[in-house]
Amino acid sequence: MIIFFNQDTHSDSKEVEDIRLYLDKFPKIKLKFVELQGETRPMFELHLIGPTHDIPLDVIETFPGVERAIRVSSKYRQIGKHKQDIAPIGFTYNGLKFDQETMHIFAGPCAVDTKENTEELFKILKNLGIKTARMGAYKPRTSPYDFQGHGAECLPWVFELAGKYDIKAIAMEVLKESHIDEITNELEKAGNPTGVILQTGTRNAQNFELLKAVGSQTKFPVLYKRGMGLTLEESLNACEYIASEGNRNIIFCLRGVKTQLGLPHRNLVDFSQVPVLKRLTRLPVCIDPSHSVGTKERSTDGILDIFHVTAQGIIVGANIIMVEIHPNPATALCDAHQALLPDEFMLFLKDVDISRKAYETRLKEIT
Repeated sequence: MIIFFNQDTHSDSKEVEDIRLYLDKFPKIKLKFVELQGETRPMFELHLIGPTHDIPLDVIETFPGVERAIRVSSKYRQIGKHKQDIAPIGFTYNGLKFDQETMHIFAGPCAVDTKENTEELFKILKNLGIKTARMGAYKPRTSPYDFQGHGAECLPWVFELAGKYDIKAIAMEVLKESHIDEITNELEKAGNPTGVILQTGTRNAQNFELLKAVGSQTKFPVLYKRGMGLTLEESLNACEYIASEGNRNIIFCLRGVKTQLGLPHRNLVDFSQVPVLKRLTRLPVCIDPSHSVGTKERSTDGILDIFHVTAQGIIVGANIIMVEIHPNPATALCDAHQALLPDEFMLFLKDVDISRKAYETRLKEIT
């Protein structure tokens, strides 16, 4: 059950205390007060977790300060769409809006290598008017002998260059709670020249302690990548861990699922589930064609497979694209085989524009 309060009610107000005292009659119920920023005003909610079937809605709604109360039967209490729900879809961060209608492109290397390459990439993005990037400092690898990122030592110059080239948000994977602290500290030392979206990678899709950690802080939004071997329901339940800790500024990313049925691509592309996610949740939906395809093979029509699967995701309504680019993939320290060259990235953007216009045309014709 969720109790919605009017905007003048706060966690320490008498109205909330009165309801808490009333709910003491139901000892198996856990209470959690949540403050959110809606589209037009702050929102205050009291979440009742446990067997709430004996709690009368009509009594709850008579308490002063209560706007309304609803029972939530859905598994995804925090990230899901519910009837009569006034919670916002998406969020605004560092001047950028992320919801189920907008379109952003997070471009860059999965793992940062050199300062020179990073500056060149940021310069390309600025010239194209793109204000979002991907820049990995911490990189989990299958082999312990592969490059695993520069870690905190690259953060000062990555943040400095991002500010120099007006990058508003960087998607950056974290592997443990201490990485959040490192990013926070280095960003503050640099004077907060950019923003960071914490990414939980596919290998940590059910690392519940990490999910709780990124969820318990609200300074940074979170980009949650679907587990490579998880069902959609399992991934959504894992994503719920983030929101249940208090952070609802979440992006859900589809990145392909691991199965031999996907060969010769790196993973089986799952972008057909974009509309499912938009129907079930309030989250913006991201697609990662680079990790889904994993190569730069071309179809007989001369178009890269990465372009084709990106178009599939856009035509069904994806809001964000995460794509690998590198000024010289031959020297890249990670995922060189799937990184687009700058010239290829230019063509990629044109194809994205064509696909997005096709999606918008479909909306006008059908709705």
